[in-house]
Amino acid sequence: MAAPDNRILMGKIGAAHGIKGEVRITTFTAEPEAIASYGPLETDRPGLTVNIEAARLNKTVLVAKLKGIRDRNAAELLNGVSLYLDRDRLPDPDDEDDFYHADLIGLDARLDTGISIGEVSALLNFGAGDLIEVRDPRSGDTFLYPFTKAVVPTVRVAEGYLVISPPLDADPGEEDPD
Repeated sequence: MAAPDNRILMGKIGAAHGIKGEVRITTFTAEPEAIASYGPLETDRPGLTVNIEAARLNKTVLVAKLKGIRDRNAAELLNGVSLYLDRDRLPDPDDEDDFYHADLIGLDARLDTGISIGEVSALLNFGAGDLIEVRDPRSGDTFLYPFTKAVVPTVRVAEGYLVISPPLDADPGEEDPD
C-alpha cells in the first residue's frame, strides 16, 4: 500500500443497492464512471482492496458491483469505506492550469502582494462548493476561503504556491444589521 500522503481519495462507498451485493459510490472523479477504470482501489480498512467489476450511473450516484461481494449483507459491511488510488497511477494533467486537488496540499498560500499567509492544509466540500483551508504557521489557526477563480486566481503547483485574494467581509456601503 502507498503512503497515505501519496494517495488520492477517489470515492466513498455508501449504502447497499438492492439484494445482489451492489453498492452506491460517491465519486470524486470528473466523470463518475471513470473510477471503475483504475483497477484495484486501496481503502481505509487495513488489508481491504476493492475491484469494481461493473458500474452504472444512477441519478447522482454510481451503482457498482464489486468483486467478491454477492449479497446485500456483504455490501452493507462496506458502507463508509473510502476508496484511494496511488497518485503515481494517475496521468499528469495535460494543461498547466489543471491539477488534482491533492496537489494543492502543502502549497504556500500568498496574498497578491506576495506575502505568505500560510500553507494549504485541506480542500473541503460540505455541499455548497469547494473550500480551501489555509493554516497559519505562527498561530496554528486555519482559515477557509471559497475555492473559486475570483478568490484563488493563481495556482502554480510547479513553483509551490497559490495566490489568495480574500473577499471583502461586507460591502463598504452596507450598514451593519445589528
